[in-house]
Amino acid sequence: MKDTTIHVAILDLYNNEPNQGMRCLKEIVSNTDRVIANIPITYRVLKTRSKAEVPDTSFDIYISSGGPGSPFEGEGTTWEKKYFQLIEHLWNHNQQNHISKKYVFFICHSFQMMCRLFTLAHIRKRNMRSFGIIPICNTPEAKTDPLFSLLPDVYYAADFRQYEVVQPDMKQFQALGGAILSIEGIRKNPAFERALMAVRLSGEMVGTQFHPEADPKSMLYHFQQPERKQQVIAEYGEERYREMINRLEDPDNILLTRKIILPRFLIQAIRQLRSEEIALSDSEKSLAATFADETEELTKTG
Repeated sequence: MKDTTIHVAILDLYNNEPNQGMRCLKEIVSNTDRVIANIPITYRVLKTRSKAEVPDTSFDIYISSGGPGSPFEGEGTTWEKKYFQLIEHLWNHNQQNHISKKYVFFICHSFQMMCRLFTLAHIRKRNMRSFGIIPICNTPEAKTDPLFSLLPDVYYAADFRQYEVVQPDMKQFQALGGAILSIEGIRKNPAFERALMAVRLSGEMVGTQFHPEADPKSMLYHFQQPERKQQVIAEYGEERYREMINRLEDPDNILLTRKIILPRFLIQAIRQLRSEEIALSDSEKSLAATFADETEELTKTG
């Protein structure tokens, strides 16, 4: 019997820093198991940044996590060389018209590194760290995107970063066939440029500066701890802290983003990768429904 299992590689770039991101990513992948035509999904977590563990190209889907610090601090290290080499191999694989594409999602730190690798824009340190739940604006290109068209023009997401991706190279975007899907909401100081928040490189590769995997429950618990609460208030003020908690308690904000972006990315990848099996499954369902109808009709006439 043909093995239809979808294999997912989760690249951990947290460098052993305690986080909720990896739990959320594993939960989202697990929740997609057998959702589409009973197709099984397995995943493997690789400590890419702390142990230089980089998967080969045999996986179907790759999810690259967020992480702390500067997107430049890995320059010249073994793990970064191996990481960039993997992304280049996956990109080249997809460009060679393979029937079975490789799907990749980049998050936060990985998003910044992806922008470095493909020279999509300028990456610099922010004047002030972004921290909390922020509004994000879709671009016109998002209206036809299979993921972001499902979100409102302005949506909310968890954003934690000291660096920003700005000044996009539109010639490079055009050369790659990519698109900017979301940008930062209007900043309090209009002199500051609005950063890129979501980018599509191709039909198979997409990334977000924010954390689409974040869930309200874990973030509420995290930021209601006395030490973390005091840290946020000391750095950003009590008003900003209350605003963040209120947004976390609103189900139309961060929860909507979590439910749509990554789950939809996984579902669409599975549908493309296993289109034959899904078509067969749909055919079997149709046949079963027809058989049930015929049986019911025979019962009535008998």
